[in-house]
Amino acid sequence: MSRERFEELVSDALDSVPEELTRMMNNVVILVEDDPPPGEDDLLGLYEGTPLTERDSFWAAGSLPDRITIYRNPTLAVCDTEEDVVDEVGITVVHEIAHHFGISDERLHALGWA
Repeated sequence: MSRERFEELVSDALDSVPEELTRMMNNVVILVEDDPPPGEDDLLGLYEGTPLTERDSFWAAGSLPDRITIYRNPTLAVCDTEEDVVDEVGITVVHEIAHHFGISDERLHALGWA
């Protein structure tokens, strides 16, 4: 799957997140990269930043945007069809956005968003 098509699927997944949640997202950027950091070959997505639940007045003083990165090649490696990619990208986008809202991996697993 081309990078362009994969980026479209990430955009579609973001569009499917309820507007009341996306309006609450603050100072976060969503990126697509081909590969995760070295040694993290099976990583499909990554949230880097300070969750909304942990931000205080000190955080607001010039903090860079949080980053959500969706990784194309590992996602494609675990999917057999484009439909699988659509589903996996949707799950990964929601999973990483949930981290922005302060939801832990353990809670996401319990909710079925692992």
